[in-house]
Amino acid sequence: MPGWEDRRWHYRRSLASRVAVLTTIAVGASIAAMALGAFIMVRMQLQGALDESLLNRADKAAQSTALSELTRNKAPSWMLGAADVRIAYVDLTGPIPDVISADDGPELKLGLPEGEVAAGHRSQSVRTIVAEGGVRYRVATVQAGPNQALVLAQPLESQDKTLRKLGGVMLTFGGLGILAAALAGWGVASNGLRPVRRLTGAVEHIAVTEDLAPLAVEGDDEIARLSIAFNQMLLALAASRDRQKQLVADAGHELRTPLTSLRTNLDLLAQADDSAKDGAHGLSPEARRELLDDVRAQIAELTTLVGDLVTLARDEPSSGTVESVEMAEVVERALARVRRRAPGLTFDVQLAAWPVWGDATALERAVTNLLDNAAKWSPPGDTVTVRLGGGRLSVTDQGPGIAAKDLPHVWERFWRSEESRSMPGSGLGLAIVRQVVEQHGGSVGVESQPGAGSTFWVALPAHRAL
Repeated sequence: MPGWEDRRWHYRRSLASRVAVLTTIAVGASIAAMALGAFIMVRMQLQGALDESLLNRADKAAQSTALSELTRNKAPSWMLGAADVRIAYVDLTGPIPDVISADDGPELKLGLPEGEVAAGHRSQSVRTIVAEGGVRYRVATVQAGPNQALVLAQPLESQDKTLRKLGGVMLTFGGLGILAAALAGWGVASNGLRPVRRLTGAVEHIAVTEDLAPLAVEGDDEIARLSIAFNQMLLALAASRDRQKQLVADAGHELRTPLTSLRTNLDLLAQADDSAKDGAHGLSPEARRELLDDVRAQIAELTTLVGDLVTLARDEPSSGTVESVEMAEVVERALARVRRRAPGLTFDVQLAAWPVWGDATALERAVTNLLDNAAKWSPPGDTVTVRLGGGRLSVTDQGPGIAAKDLPHVWERFWRSEESRSMPGSGLGLAIVRQVVEQHGGSVGVESQPGAGSTFWVALPAHRAL
């Protein structure tokens, strides 16, 4: 790709060198602009002063009859006290225009501007001409009578010499200024980027050692703000890593029980089949069917547990379709599923419209878990009360309630009370509820008294149409 090598070379340079180069270029451009402006200004001032001097001298000479007469008679300029200029006289009174001058030197190439002044079409003219041999002259012309003009021509050699010296001085000091700017830019870049280098070293150390200890923050500048933001990221990363470690440890513990039971049942089936091959009595059809049902139940439990683990492992916003969702419809769909699983319960439902912004599938999973939890703890024939209104969904069961010491733990992963350890479940349902609700910007809570049932509630912010 054209130009890629140049860009790659540019990005291979260190940030300090790039800052120094950019500083040098900026200062160099500023010095060059200032030097050029100063040179042009001095040149204009010198030329303006020279033009004004030539015109004043020419006007005074043209007003002197004796001087004009001497000039017409080819008197050299040094005789007239004007050794620094050449004097010429343009005469248009004769049939042929005549240029009179007694000064030695290259022939002056006078032209139309001087003729117009002599003819009276212009009062004066000032211009630069190049004589034979490349000598530059500044020529001032004024009227000296009818069809006559007086011309003063001064060589520009001294002015050009002055400008060359000025240009050399500006070039020298400009180069020294650019060199000083490069050194100062490198020093400033190296000193200013020292905190960046320290931060880079700390980040590289973290990448190698995976030590997520916060960085030291110095000052209150942009680098300090970057360090603070990086520390916040480290804290979030450490918390996420701790949660993942805890999840893996808990998952290993929870998976061990169903896997062990499943392996035991499969071993029993294999031994029974081997015994039957050897002529011994195997399992009866009823025992075999019971054992297979137990295997299927364990596989279903394992599948549910793995699904819950995958859901909790996604410690991030829901990846489903985010849209405006009517919570009343979500609750009705969840109720339809739970009623089929708990036909012996009565559900007292009152739902008010409450639109939220989120993932309908995830929200339905959370509501279903809440209802399943209430159904699990409600005795057959009891009533589960479901209320939705004012941005809050509450589910109340008539179970044994929760002890005060257990209330802070009901939303934790894999936590199960002593009473629930003999019941089916992985202890992940309410943790999934909390995760989904918090991902949608809401909150969860529980109110319970032993022997009086429990009320689990979630609150979600409303989605207001613009």
